[in-house]
Amino acid sequence: MSASIIDGKALSEAVKSEVSTRVQALKARGITPGLAVVLVGEDPASQVYVRNKAAACEKAGLNSRVIRLDGDITEDALLDIVRELNTDNEIHGILVQLPLPRHMNSARVIETIAAEKDVDGFHISNAGLLMTGQPLFRPCTPYGVMKMLESENVSLWGAEAVVVGASNIVGKPMAMLMLAAGATVTLCNSKTRDLAAQTRRADVLVVATGKPGMVTGDMIKPGATVIDVGINRTEQGKLVGDVDFESAVKVAGRITPVPGGVGPMTIAMLLVNTLEAAERSAA
Repeated sequence: MSASIIDGKALSEAVKSEVSTRVQALKARGITPGLAVVLVGEDPASQVYVRNKAAACEKAGLNSRVIRLDGDITEDALLDIVRELNTDNEIHGILVQLPLPRHMNSARVIETIAAEKDVDGFHISNAGLLMTGQPLFRPCTPYGVMKMLESENVSLWGAEAVVVGASNIVGKPMAMLMLAAGATVTLCNSKTRDLAAQTRRADVLVVATGKPGMVTGDMIKPGATVIDVGINRTEQGKLVGDVDFESAVKVAGRITPVPGGVGPMTIAMLLVNTLEAAERSAA
């Protein structure tokens, strides 16, 4: 048995094509969706992410504005820039690239973003709306995972879903979205006892821990759908996920690769959120 591969790259291109069509409809009304990405400092990974986001925006016809700031900028100065973007009618989505330098309070910065422009879905009011089943914005990575499951006709209604990793960015919102779709959800964290006993129950397993190869084939229910959110670089420079792909692919029914799985979908759903913000402002 060998799992079928869920091609996130191909699906993301289909999503971006749909976004492009809707963008053209907005442009016909004189509105160009705009995304502002604020990058503080010189973190190499963050620079790659920001460059990819800007390129995806431009290809889909969105206006992209990248604001690059020195790493020693004060938090107050950053907050002033965010407040200016909040009142800029040409900007419909604001994203402050994380992580921020240590002298800054990330939560305070995120809370300064206007909730209606918080296309990452991290603002506390958006997190609360997601919790109550009325999301304004769904965080991009969990939103992308849901789109992948939908594309594969994976029904969550009554399914056993296990999420490994309880971060505010992926794990918790992922659990909320699957719960809303009718799944029985188990959310595991670093304190979980006998993790393998939990993961082996999963019809749908989502892993987002940042620990390469943490979940192995013997921890997976035969035929399960496995979504690997992790992306890690080995000492040899190879990109790998949080799931040991070689052993997992022999057990799972469906599985996402790394790279080429969840990653492309995260950027695609950022475009969707920005587009939706623009459409709301035009309503």
